[in-house]
Amino acid sequence: MEPRKSKRTKISKDFGPDFISYLTEEEPRTYSEAMRSPESPYWKEAIDSEIQSILQNNTWKLVDLPPGSKPIGCKWIFRKKLKADGSIDKYKARLVAKSYRQKEGLDYFDTYSPISQITSIRMLIAITVI
Repeated sequence: MEPRKSKRTKISKDFGPDFISYLTEEEPRTYSEAMRSPESPYWKEAIDSEIQSILQNNTWKLVDLPPGSKPIGCKWIFRKKLKADGSIDKYKARLVAKSYRQKEGLDYFDTYSPISQITSIRMLIAITVI
């Protein structure tokens, strides 16, 4: 049996003459690549900014590692944020945990994601109207 083919007509997508795509150099994939690049002062500033943000927001607590445990690693993610004209707006660095190495009940106990349901929002709006 042959696969079925769509009978819909294909429409080419044209974004018009005002649509411009910018190609940028690749961002560093590791900390050492960032420090070897000619843009290393900008990456260092982005890293310092991220660390200051982590400290100000009390994102992490330094604690002693329990005996027999292995620490979970982390990784730097580097991105260049661009302006509308394609020039570099800022250098952004994020420090992320390698959460794929975590084990439930050992490295973390609860997961929480703050979400709201549409029924809750409707109820709040109804109470406000009343």
